[in-house]
Amino acid sequence: MKDLYIADLASLEEGRAFDSFFIVLLKQQRTTKTNKPYLNLILGDRTGQVEARVWDPADPRIAKDVERGDVVKARGSVARFDDRLQMKVDQLRKATGAETDKTDLLPSTTYDVDALWRELTGFVESFTEPHLKLLLTTLLSDAALAQAYREAPAARQLHHAWLGGLLEHVVSLLKLADRIAPHYPVLHRDLLLTGVVLHDIGKVQELAWDAGFEYTVEGTLLGHIQMGIARVDKTIDSLPDFPPRLKVLVEHMILSHHGKLEFGSPKLPMIPEALVLNFVDDLDAKMQAIASEYEKSAREGKAADELTGKVWSLDQRQLLQTRGWLEGGK
Repeated sequence: MKDLYIADLASLEEGRAFDSFFIVLLKQQRTTKTNKPYLNLILGDRTGQVEARVWDPADPRIAKDVERGDVVKARGSVARFDDRLQMKVDQLRKATGAETDKTDLLPSTTYDVDALWRELTGFVESFTEPHLKLLLTTLLSDAALAQAYREAPAARQLHHAWLGGLLEHVVSLLKLADRIAPHYPVLHRDLLLTGVVLHDIGKVQELAWDAGFEYTVEGTLLGHIQMGIARVDKTIDSLPDFPPRLKVLVEHMILSHHGKLEFGSPKLPMIPEALVLNFVDDLDAKMQAIASEYEKSAREGKAADELTGKVWSLDQRQLLQTRGWLEGGK
């Protein structure tokens, strides 16, 4: 584990030397007003990002082969420019794999990933529909897919944008859907839960998480819905006697889970399971965005009974924390 994170830099005295491990999110060659070359870097870890300057790139203590996506050990000091925190880098080298942990460098779920995975597979084991159970068991037994599913963020920035975010989001949806299914007899419980597990499976290919969270070229061109459909279709076609009509319903769950055409769904939900999937997917994303906004306000020193700033992912609305407001009035 790292000893010093970017969130800790603000508390350091200006000019005090420190060293720590970071991931390089941006590297640019620039020149000063006097035409002297320098390096502009954006360094990151799980707590944030900081702009960094290497004023003497020719210094032998500065590694020349560092590029975006590399994990580095940097020594330097805190500086401030126009009231913005910066880092002045004096030494820089590539780090070895044994020196760092990816969860120190990128935001990650606070839940135990192994426990989340056991919950997911436990839901699959509870299925009574044999074809759906075989479909999910086959997919999740692929070692490469399973590892990616455990690591992937659920989004680049909107919700659950951290390592393990996809798995955290899906397990949350499984719990919600499993509570809703008995309440509405019209729902096919195993089909609904299959849609939950598969609706964002294309994100393990759409997104990359080696150097921050970015879209892959294929993800940009195709999107996770198309990529998910392709993977699921290929798996279903490899299974013996998978019912054609059930295949259509599984595909529809993936194609319609965004709920509206303007939100990227090729189809509107046209079966009850698809409608419920869209509702719980949207609910979980919004509730996580709200929780994150409350945490951000607390970090900024706002009282629990104050309105938050405008939240971009919630139509620029401000939020009020119910319990904080009620307790503040006592």
